[in-house]
Amino acid sequence: MLVLFETSVGYAIFKVLNEKKLQEVDSLWKEFETPEKANKIVKLKHFEKFQDTAEALAAFTALMEGKINKQLKKVLKKIVKEAHEPLAVADAKLGGVIKEKLNLSCIHSPVVNELMRGIRSQMDGLIPGVEPREMAAMCLGLAHSLSRYRLKFSADKVDTMIVQAISLLDDLDKELNNYIMRCREWYGWHFPELGKIISDNLTYCKCLQKVGDRKNYASATLSELLPEEVEAEVKAAAEISMGTEVSEEDICNILHLCTQVIEISEYRTQLYEYLQNRMMAIAPNVTVMVGELVGARLIAHAGSLLNLAKHAASTVQILGAEKALFRALKSRRDTPKYGLIYHASLVGQTSPKHKGKISRMLAAKTVLAIRYDAFGEDSSSAMGVENRAKLEARLRTLEDRGIRKISGTGKALAKTEKYEHKSEVKTYDPSGDSTLPACSKKRKIEQVDKEDEIVEKKAKKAKVKIKVEEAPVATEEEEEEEGVLVVEEQETSAKKKKKKDKKKHIKEEPLSEEEPCTSTAIPSPEKKKKKKKKKDNED
Repeated sequence: MLVLFETSVGYAIFKVLNEKKLQEVDSLWKEFETPEKANKIVKLKHFEKFQDTAEALAAFTALMEGKINKQLKKVLKKIVKEAHEPLAVADAKLGGVIKEKLNLSCIHSPVVNELMRGIRSQMDGLIPGVEPREMAAMCLGLAHSLSRYRLKFSADKVDTMIVQAISLLDDLDKELNNYIMRCREWYGWHFPELGKIISDNLTYCKCLQKVGDRKNYASATLSELLPEEVEAEVKAAAEISMGTEVSEEDICNILHLCTQVIEISEYRTQLYEYLQNRMMAIAPNVTVMVGELVGARLIAHAGSLLNLAKHAASTVQILGAEKALFRALKSRRDTPKYGLIYHASLVGQTSPKHKGKISRMLAAKTVLAIRYDAFGEDSSSAMGVENRAKLEARLRTLEDRGIRKISGTGKALAKTEKYEHKSEVKTYDPSGDSTLPACSKKRKIEQVDKEDEIVEKKAKKAKVKIKVEEAPVATEEEEEEEGVLVVEEQETSAKKKKKKDKKKHIKEEPLSEEEPCTSTAIPSPEKKKKKKKKKDNED
């Protein structure tokens, strides 16, 4: 068996002397403890040395891409084909390419990996004619050349510039806002009316830089910066301004801040143009689909164009709304429909009803554009233009409600009315304003008193009727009157007793029912009085 071993100095082909020892994978490292032991297992058959670092770089870049270099092809045809033995290779991909192009049987297994590790450990002793210093220098030079090659490889496709540019653009926007707010507030103490008249921030700073103190507005000409009407309004406001007087030193500091704002805003426009050109060079289809700012933010969020190309369409749709997504999943609410893609022009011009649909379709087409830009060799934006036209046509059909529905007879236009937002106008109810009751407390008390009087009158009339009926029947006046009194007293006592029994029953409910009641009935004092009265009457 032959072994192909790649070094920074050249290609080495070894002959395995004792194949039986290769079967013991775990103890194979012991055979490579010393150069003498290693020479008993493996012997150098041929060594093809590189002439310089450029040749080594070309050979290794071909190996990284899974291709065979011309120099390696000559060596394999010359030595391996003549030997008619299998070739052990460290890279399975390279072995497959050698097998296809040269029709040689290649071996790749854990035993081969252990064998390669052993040869690498005793490389100085196994490859004669190569000094350790020369080997180290070639390794270092090849490492530097490979790293340079990777950086220079497709310089137009380097997307780190886009990531840095969009981050700087966002930072500049924040700083500009802070500076302009400070400038307006600072100069507002001296000339507050100017801030209301001139709304544009850059024009405001340029006017301030040109004039300075508000006394100079009368003699200054601002026709280059402002229209005639606004200029006349500014001059009129300067004469009757309510602002305070400030010193020349204060004005100088404010003017210095204005120059900073103007310089930063000019640099921002320059940076935006640079970003536009870079996006058209690296991702032209993405730029056509979502715009240079949204495309650059997507690339910056993913880290690189290749990382973004690995994402699914559903991920690209909500990229930038991760917090909202996980909050919705945690609270079991509706997940967000869009993230950074919301700022695209196609999503912005749709009605709120269709924003979710358009963002989903735009994400799907954008992912196709990203993958085409990342992995495709063509740098044209034809695919992006075509997909954008399709999305715009779809958007028009949604807005016009021209959705076709499939019925039994065939395809027919859905007859639906245009959506019109109707807001319900609610009238104000003033009854809830007053905290006073509908009727006063005095009136309530009077009503209750009247009801009590009516009840008492009815009860008196009923008693009078009963007495009138009983009067002609009475023969023994004293006995019957006493009997009536006794009956009334018994009825009242019975009612009282029932109430007491109910109260006792409520109190004694938690007690157990098993305990027998041993207490004897004690006669009430009212009954004793009644018995005494009866005896007195009989006597």
